[in-house]
Amino acid sequence: MKIIRTKKSINHFLDKKRSKNLCIGFVPTMGALHSGHSSLIEKAKNECDLVIVSIFVNPKQFNNSNDFKHYPIKTNEDINLLNSLAVDVLFLPKVEEVYSQEFVMPNYTIGALDSIMEGKFRPGHFNGVVEVVYRLFSIIRPQKAYFGLKDFQQLAIIKKMSEEMHLHVEIIPCDTLREKDGLALSSRNLRLNEEERKNALFIYQTLKEIQKIYMKFKPIELKKKMTELFKNSPLKLEYIEFIDSSSFEVLEENWTDFSIACIAAYAGEVRLIDNMSVNKRTLLDK
Repeated sequence: MKIIRTKKSINHFLDKKRSKNLCIGFVPTMGALHSGHSSLIEKAKNECDLVIVSIFVNPKQFNNSNDFKHYPIKTNEDINLLNSLAVDVLFLPKVEEVYSQEFVMPNYTIGALDSIMEGKFRPGHFNGVVEVVYRLFSIIRPQKAYFGLKDFQQLAIIKKMSEEMHLHVEIIPCDTLREKDGLALSSRNLRLNEEERKNALFIYQTLKEIQKIYMKFKPIELKKKMTELFKNSPLKLEYIEFIDSSSFEVLEENWTDFSIACIAAYAGEVRLIDNMSVNKRTLLDK
């Protein structure tokens, strides 16, 4: 695996590859890699001629400075994992490489997608995500980029941005990977102590309960019921929403074929998110 740390070096490397008309696949990460990242990489390897993984902890997408301060850094372990997966290139830039002064970020308005759920509770977060992804896409210029469905709202915003800004990058959604007990894989899980890890399962259990009973309620009724359930749980609920995954309409009166439940909650100081189709369809079905 080749490790490249500067824009100049990766541009030089990729220009040679592009002359051969190779399909370049890109998996952007913030490190602290786990099996979920591995699945994105394996999918990229199956579909592309050349796979590039980036590790860059983006300071602009943390609306909470304490969250940024405690984000797990495991660079050596990450490099070993990427080597074992036979990744072609690891792009490992410093902040000044990604946020260089000569690069001018075009104006872009996220719109209504930034007003609910993560956008509502993490103001400025998606502006940081959009900017870093745009900058990385501009550096790498991949044909395909791979993102997990656990961060469903983020994926939708990146897809919208890529299309509206004509970046010519195909956004490939990949299913959420889970532990054997159902907890969604996340780098943040590393920050959970034993008790918090046990308590975090309540999110998954709630999503599975929603699948069982949703037809008995309107979305707005079930939201109220599940919110009450969290009050007696060890977690602090930030939000629970039911949305249509194709339109991102918040559902209140009626379910749709693409209804999904989205939850954000705190286990101790660690903020966790998860989502699940209420009718047991995969989010990739549409």
